[in-house]
Amino acid sequence: MAKTKEILRGAEIFCRALKDEGVKHLFGYPGGAVLHIYDELYKQTDIEHILVRHEQGATHAADGYARATGKAGVVLVTSGPGATNAVTGIATAFMDSIPLVVFTGQVPTHMIGNDAFQEVDSIGITRPCVKHNFLVKDVKDLAATIKKAFYVATSGRPGPVVVDIPKDITADSCEYEYPKEVDMRSYKPVVKGHPGQIKKAVKLILSAKKPMIYSGGGVILGEASAELTEFSRMLGYPVTNTLMGLGAYPASDKQFIGMLGMHGTYEANMAMHHCDVLIAIGARFDDRVTGDLEKFCPYAKIVHIDVDPSSIAKNVPVDVPIVGDVKHVLKDLIPLLKQDKQEPDAEALAAWWKQVHDWAAIDCLKFDRTTDVIKPQYVIEKLCELTNGDAYVTSDVGQHQMWAAQFYKFDKPRRWINSGGLGTMGFGLPSAMGVKLAFPEETVACITGEASLVMCIQELSTCLQYNTPVKIISLNNRYMGMVRQWQEFFYSSRYSHSYMDALPDFVKLAESYGHVGMRIEQTGDVEDALKEALALKDRTVMMDFITDQTENVYPMIANGKGHHEMHLSPKLASETRELA
Repeated sequence: MAKTKEILRGAEIFCRALKDEGVKHLFGYPGGAVLHIYDELYKQTDIEHILVRHEQGATHAADGYARATGKAGVVLVTSGPGATNAVTGIATAFMDSIPLVVFTGQVPTHMIGNDAFQEVDSIGITRPCVKHNFLVKDVKDLAATIKKAFYVATSGRPGPVVVDIPKDITADSCEYEYPKEVDMRSYKPVVKGHPGQIKKAVKLILSAKKPMIYSGGGVILGEASAELTEFSRMLGYPVTNTLMGLGAYPASDKQFIGMLGMHGTYEANMAMHHCDVLIAIGARFDDRVTGDLEKFCPYAKIVHIDVDPSSIAKNVPVDVPIVGDVKHVLKDLIPLLKQDKQEPDAEALAAWWKQVHDWAAIDCLKFDRTTDVIKPQYVIEKLCELTNGDAYVTSDVGQHQMWAAQFYKFDKPRRWINSGGLGTMGFGLPSAMGVKLAFPEETVACITGEASLVMCIQELSTCLQYNTPVKIISLNNRYMGMVRQWQEFFYSSRYSHSYMDALPDFVKLAESYGHVGMRIEQTGDVEDALKEALALKDRTVMMDFITDQTENVYPMIANGKGHHEMHLSPKLASETRELA
């Protein structure tokens, strides 16, 4: 005799489906269109709802949670302004291929299109910045739609999915059954790489005289760090990571030559420019990496491995394209390399490494360590030292983000949490909160600037309510630092509206939210302040480091320049000319 299925209301189906999907945390903010759901959330204990103070904070917190865990972050917001407030966080996740499932409330189905109170076209608004979106029109489709949303968000190239749920759907009832599997005829992500293309890649890789391994965030998203490490060490080739790929290969390893791109190391960028075979793994050749496309890797034949076929040859033509999950492709590639009778050219590789080491010898990241004025690089260097490079580090966007990428040495994947593609100020604090909820016993540090910090400062309240004791390192130079740097370089030092005239007292502000505040003004006090903050395991600590206002991020590739045309600090200019 067939078992009778439960009859549940839509709001009950929503909660049950999330439970069956294994969701533990839901980031959200209530409103009229989702009150049926919130009433059901009140009745259950399986899912912890995190009440943020702004819907943008919800999406960033869920995003940080997803980047750190590899699981989909889940968000619930109401219709109208709730949905539109979430769009910045949705776009942030979309640009960096982060799996989110965002549920937006909607006015009742019979009122859609009538300009009802708090109605917006959530599907139309989010279409350009989601992997997919759904409008649920029948309660019978709700459970299956939720299952599809999680499947689409987490498979293939991950990304955010929006599910728009009209209020009447959450009140209607039907039988509940959560699908065990999903089969979508129009969505079949490729996993395995083409064997013929992999064989071609082997021949090209082994023929290299000046090789480079260029890996990106896809290695981290694809859980392929172990395979990348084995592949790289087996070949002995230089390795560089993108901003999003930091931690995919251990930064402390002798083969790692630093991040590449606009603020990458001299050695990484010069090696990219002069290499003859480039092996791109889970990277999309974005403009911050390539510089001027006409000058990008002019001597190289390129192998490109990516799960998303639309990313291959989109910006840069490649010689051997391989569409597939990077983990699977590397697993197929490694044994073929081992079996091949051809060996890498040891003599050519030794000469290539000598050249790379010569480029590295100029020490492009060095800074003045003799001043009492705090250098931001020093703060991050000390943070890395005191946490043994093992903290989860989030950042906002700007100079502090680039210094964090340069000076915190990430040896593990999923430890570096930042907004790369969209460059979203306000991301750092709520994403740190999301990471801390996922890993309550780990050290979570938010490296930020005073301009970014105030964007989502209200989430300090959420940190207190849900006991997420993160450490906030604000590198406060009283400027929108990267804007000021560009204005200095390219606008004849006309600092138009980049100076912060009316900043709060961050110590008092932190204390007003129930947290610990510190103000650090001398280089000699940096280490002790960090030690004190890190020792306060159960408290959120805001450290306001008053840093050098004139410090710039070097190296820098200006718009229209190639990797070999980096703008370095004035002290290194003469050395660079001698080596070029």
